[in-house]
Amino acid sequence: MKRVAITTDSNSGITQKEAKELGIHVLPMPFYINGELFYEDINLTQEAFYERLEQDCEISTSQPIVGDVLELWDNLLKDYDEVVFLPMSSGLSSTCATAQMLAQNFDGKVFVVDNQRISVTLKTAVFDAMAMAAEGAEGAEIQQYLEKTKLDSSIYITLETLKYLKKGGRITPAAAAVGTVLNLKPVLQIQGEKLDAYAKTRGKKNAKKIMIEAIQKDLENRFDQMKMSLAAAYTGNPQEAAEWEEELKAAFPGYDLICDPLSLSVACHIGRGALAVACMRRR
Repeated sequence: MKRVAITTDSNSGITQKEAKELGIHVLPMPFYINGELFYEDINLTQEAFYERLEQDCEISTSQPIVGDVLELWDNLLKDYDEVVFLPMSSGLSSTCATAQMLAQNFDGKVFVVDNQRISVTLKTAVFDAMAMAAEGAEGAEIQQYLEKTKLDSSIYITLETLKYLKKGGRITPAAAAVGTVLNLKPVLQIQGEKLDAYAKTRGKKNAKKIMIEAIQKDLENRFDQMKMSLAAAYTGNPQEAAEWEEELKAAFPGYDLICDPLSLSVACHIGRGALAVACMRRR
């Protein structure tokens, strides 16, 4: 039986500590803050990130540095026969495409999974990959399953502020100003490749109701007959997230629910105070 190493990046929400406990490897995503390089969960904590974000520092995301990726894979292949790498969705970053190109130099020993996931949905895919590897599946089989089921997930997100959508050019300054005055809360969705608009409503309470209804529809229609997991996520507001988690448990009894911070690569585009709910297929 081949020994298969499972790797992902920090967009999965898996911390370095958790990775050690799970026996997997997580590439920290690089961020440039006012021109200085930081690595998520290495020298950039969640708290420090939000402090810099609210100070209006210049923050930009970057895909993992090529040398870091190659070094990780080379070291793993000293002890493992194959490597399976689950990066963030190819629709949100060029990380996947770059990794696929690099993998061509490893004689079929590295399998890059383009499974269109991020944050809590990516984390579930990592857990599926770990389970398959433990059962004796080889890298190609793991990649095939995860890519076959890649669209079997949904994420819905509502925001506290429109500031970062305006800053990123996703909405106009005029729309942001009107939305702020009217307390409009957009609901965004990630289904597959990218972040899209889903709905807008007055106030966060209504936004949460819309998200719950959207997940209910997905479970009843898109994912009927599938084994699904639920997750809550948030950006820098753990107390509010705990209350949101309880609301979801009441709305979806019988589901195991995890609650994690959203990846910083998403958070930098939406700001502090976001709440999300996700459902994703599991083995």
